[in-house]
Parts: sequence; C-alpha cells; structure tokens
Amino acid sequence: MAGRKYTLEFRVDAVALWRALAGQRTMKDVAADLGITRETLRLWVRAADGGRQAPAGGAGAEDHQEELARLRAENARLLKAEKEWQLEREILRRAAQYFAKEMK
Repeated sequence: MAGRKYTLEFRVDAVALWRALAGQRTMKDVAADLGITRETLRLWVRAADGGRQAPAGGAGAEDHQEELARLRAENARLLKAEKEWQLEREILRRAAQYFAKEMK
C-alpha cells in the first residue's frame, strides 16, 4: 500500500526480528512474514544503523547475510538428505542380507 504508515514500535520490532533471524532467514522472507516489502525493511534497518550504507562497489552486509542464510538453509537441507540416504542404504543392506540368507 502506498503511503501506509507503520508505528515506531512495529518498525523497531521488525528490525529486531530481522537481526534475530539474520543468517537463518533472508530479508525478503522476514519482510514477507511481516507483510512489508524487502526494500521497506532494508530502509528501516539502515535507519536503525544510523544511516550507514554499504561500501561503494561492494555487496552490502545484508546481501552477505542473505547469502549466508541461503547457504545455511542449503546446508541443512543437504544434511537432512544425507541422513535419509544413509537410512535407505541401511535398509537396503539389511534386506540384501536377509534375502541372501533365504537363497542359501
């Protein structure tokens, strides 16, 4: 909504939530959960940081945080998949042993 006003408490809570979840969720995801745009949240975070900007020519800290969150989520997904594959291999190994005994 254009021109929508948010209370100071909501803005402060939104920035605190982003900081608490940094490295776990992307800024876009946190903003979507709050019903605001990523740009709105980014501006609030910048304002809370005293207006500091990312160094010119480089990726901003929030881009690094988003990348870190993405990589951590991918790592967690891969670890979960590996555990599932290990379980499947163990089941297949035991089944092969069982059927090998039955064939003798």
